[in-house]
Amino acid sequence: MAYGAPHNPTPPPHPDLGLARDCEHCLGWGTIVTRDGDHELCGTCQPGPDDDPPADTAARVVPHPPRP
Repeated sequence: MAYGAPHNPTPPPHPDLGLARDCEHCLGWGTIVTRDGDHELCGTCQPGPDDDPPADTAARVVPHPPRP
């Protein structure tokens, strides 16, 4: 029997896909999945709050699989 994804109280972030288009880190998705299974904005192509430089999150994330 198949089950749906567990309910997450916070909605997934909404990336700017125009910025993510050529990003090799997130493969154009604009988000990354942490080892805990949470979705976060890509630290490489998505701007941080208050236009701070994005934090390097490559050590603790798993990128999305390539699109078909």
